[in-house]
Amino acid sequence: MKLNLSEKVALVTGSAQGIGREIAFTLAEEGAKVVLLDVSEKIFEVEKELRRSFKTLALKADVSNFEEMRYVAEQVIQRFGKLDILVNNAGITLPFSLEEFSEEDFEKVLAVNLKGVLNCCMAFIPYMIKRRYGKIVNISSIAGILIGTRSAYYSASKAAVIGLTRSLALWLAEYGITVNAICPGVVETELTKSSLGKDRLKHLASRIPLKRLASPKDIAYLVLFLASDESSYITGQYIVIDGGLTI
Repeated sequence: MKLNLSEKVALVTGSAQGIGREIAFTLAEEGAKVVLLDVSEKIFEVEKELRRSFKTLALKADVSNFEEMRYVAEQVIQRFGKLDILVNNAGITLPFSLEEFSEEDFEKVLAVNLKGVLNCCMAFIPYMIKRRYGKIVNISSIAGILIGTRSAYYSASKAAVIGLTRSLALWLAEYGITVNAICPGVVETELTKSSLGKDRLKHLASRIPLKRLASPKDIAYLVLFLASDESSYITGQYIVIDGGLTI
């Protein structure tokens, strides 16, 4: 297959680091014009690096704020005239169980992980409907399928992303817009290294049938396929990529 994204315009949220950054670079390498979006100022450092070889635009915005997302959509359409691919990757995690319930923390996780996905979709969907074309890829997690006792907030938000994905796919199918979710397992990023530590990651890898953690590139390649026209008959699905952990 030739997953050629030339002449396509893609936006990747949470692309200042980790999985989002790798997705942005992978899409750019296949010819897409990539819009980088993050709440962190680091997004402009990524823009400088990506711009050395590819056409890109960086925007700093908060996905949990719908008005900001509507403004982002206006900027993207004004600059590129369209958006073909939307990758909702931005997310946060707070490792608390329900016994430690905090309304403030719960709302914070839902605002980014769930409302953020919906905000981005609703900001760009009208433009996709008008062109009767679009590829939406939402990053969920196996935490939305395998529930852990220490990740109640995160698990709830990621399970909801799967439900939202399927609902959007059903609505948008008649407009030629596909919507799918990806559920990564444990991904080896700077964030997971610093938060979990080397020994914990080694233990997690030992539980995975393929005996290794996912790399951000593993996730990016699956996003690439779902963002391409070669996946045109796939919609409303959540695809687990975890090295066999959920087996």
